[in-house]
Amino acid sequence: MADFLGSNVRVSDIRKWISTQFSSYKAWFAALWFLVFLSLFIWQKSSVEGILASRRVPSRPLPKLRPVAYNLSDFGGVGDGVTVNTKAFEKAIEAISKLRSSGGGQLNVESGRWLTAPFNLTSHMTLFLAEDAVILGIEDERYWPLMPPLPSYGYGREHPGPRYGSLIHGQNLKDVVITGHNGTIDGQGPAWWRKYRKKLLNHTRGPLIQLMWSSDVKISNVTLQNSPFWTFHPYDCKNVVVSGITILAPLFEAPNTDGIDPDSCENMLIENSYISVGDDGIAIKSGWDQYGIAYGRPSVNITIRNVVLRSMVSAGVSIGSEMSGGVSDVLVENALIWNSRRAVRIKTAPGRGGYVRNILYHNLTFDNLRVGIVIKTDYNEHPDSGYDPMARPALENITFAGIHGQLVRVPVRIEGSDEIPVKNVEFRDLSVGLSYKKKHVFQCSHVSGRVIGSVFPAPCMNLDLYDEAGRLVRQSVSSNASDIDYDF
Repeated sequence: MADFLGSNVRVSDIRKWISTQFSSYKAWFAALWFLVFLSLFIWQKSSVEGILASRRVPSRPLPKLRPVAYNLSDFGGVGDGVTVNTKAFEKAIEAISKLRSSGGGQLNVESGRWLTAPFNLTSHMTLFLAEDAVILGIEDERYWPLMPPLPSYGYGREHPGPRYGSLIHGQNLKDVVITGHNGTIDGQGPAWWRKYRKKLLNHTRGPLIQLMWSSDVKISNVTLQNSPFWTFHPYDCKNVVVSGITILAPLFEAPNTDGIDPDSCENMLIENSYISVGDDGIAIKSGWDQYGIAYGRPSVNITIRNVVLRSMVSAGVSIGSEMSGGVSDVLVENALIWNSRRAVRIKTAPGRGGYVRNILYHNLTFDNLRVGIVIKTDYNEHPDSGYDPMARPALENITFAGIHGQLVRVPVRIEGSDEIPVKNVEFRDLSVGLSYKKKHVFQCSHVSGRVIGSVFPAPCMNLDLYDEAGRLVRQSVSSNASDIDYDF
């Protein structure tokens, strides 16, 4: 009996030992799998995001609680859509300008339709549009002041010489807020567009809002619509946040009505917004040819996220073509581009100089597009004959990760050249449903880089192919091979 009990004890001990070892092995295997997954994740993450490790996204400032608030009607404003309220705006803003040392002031634009000629903002100011408040730009161009050409353009963009100012303007400002309960700023663009098409204007049209050489700017919770030209143009500004706004213009016959054009800006965030316009939804710029090279101010550290974009004429997000001061460290993520001509585009040309580098497009959705991704190096539009054709831009370190969609005619078209090769392009996790099964749906010329893992449709042969673990599967034979369908 004792031997039997002893044997039972030994069997029980053995079972416990086996159970313990099996549990430890399960834990060991789980830990091993976790480490493998973690290392793979870190490798993928570093390869996708490492190029932007030095970026600084501007934090969203807390709302400014101004010590003093005025109503536009306190200064004689009448919101009947007929009375011209320029003087009322100017008097109110002059009163706020005297409050700078004590925290500034807020100008409330009450419900109504407030017709006005262009006016200038001041520092430490909040322009607040109440629900159903509409600021209307006067249609007669004689009320719009003329300004010198932008120094990094050297030209009025549409005409040599002076340009029209913006409806809402500011220079060398600090701490400016435009916000509200989704009130509207309407440039009444149709009158300008008709005159532009009939060539009745002698100067370049003005933006709806233009802030120059300013910092700590926030625009939120408003609708901007029907701009005569570009809608919001921050020029050589720092620390700009655009959040929760709507920008609208007709999809056709509203020429050059870009939504937001960061131009030689540093530290800018655009988020949680809807843009549907007659040109680029967002266009990042930094000057034009020799003038932009001489001005030498890049656009850097720009984040675009959580946006819905539509452009039947151009692209949802563009870089260029005026990028002569350089563009770097740009993140575009969590964006839907729908019913548009193009989704994302980089455009430049010989003579631009500058660079486009360290660009990450991440988690984009394409829906019903003619072309998804475009890089174009022959956008030959110049301010004058004084540009240097040997000033060739550098395009490098451009990553597309997590790109999905449907009904796209040509998913990718990268058109480099002998003069301007496109270097170090990376594709990862791209799957785009096609609406037109043409032979060359992934088109490349003079491009080098890599494809990591599964990409649909099949990538061009210019790119090295790696598996998900980063192992080389197929090396490109020639980065200069051209598979561009120039008739498309």
